[in-house]
Amino acid sequence: MKKVLLIAAILVSQFCLAQNKFENEIKAFEKSDSISMPAPKQILLVGSSSLRLWTTYKEDLKDYAVINRGFGGSVMSDANEYFDRIVAKYQPKHILVYEGDNDLASGKSPETVFEDFKIFVEKAKKQLPKATIAYISIRPSIARVKIVDQQKKANQLIEDYCKTTKKLHFIDVQKHYYLPNGELMQDVFVADNLHLNAKGYQIWTAAIRKYLAKHVK
Repeated sequence: MKKVLLIAAILVSQFCLAQNKFENEIKAFEKSDSISMPAPKQILLVGSSSLRLWTTYKEDLKDYAVINRGFGGSVMSDANEYFDRIVAKYQPKHILVYEGDNDLASGKSPETVFEDFKIFVEKAKKQLPKATIAYISIRPSIARVKIVDQQKKANQLIEDYCKTTKKLHFIDVQKHYYLPNGELMQDVFVADNLHLNAKGYQIWTAAIRKYLAKHVK
């Protein structure tokens, strides 16, 4: 009986850990906020590891006031789950979202990514009605070349939605990672062939700065 109870306790513990796998990262953000709470009406970056690993974002976006709340491995539904704790509390004027890549890699469909993004938008409309949202398109990578068609489909669904929705924009970074002959660049990734290196982030930054120059005053 004791053995059964021990196994059950372990399974419950593992389940809780899986359900709250980002809790430590979120708490780290909250601890930082308790020391120095960012001012409202800034630009908020929220999403997965492409944002978390953008260590030069302050320098790259030095003309703007920016808060980075990227948490690695996250999917769009995670951004929704933690919306109150890493989005709404900052009362941002502009929100830049990068999610969807991990969703598709884990087997979710482009339609699911799209529906989850719409949930994020609805949350923002209710809690942050004056905020502008920009979706940073899912970018390609060598490691995930097999799902590039799914990436393009998700991007298209979201881009079309952005075109018909007020205060919603689409930043197309995907197209900038291809050579003129249509081949994916090979020299913009770190050793895992998934995440960006310095050159990759230069391309990323250029696309984002172009958007900010047009929409952020």
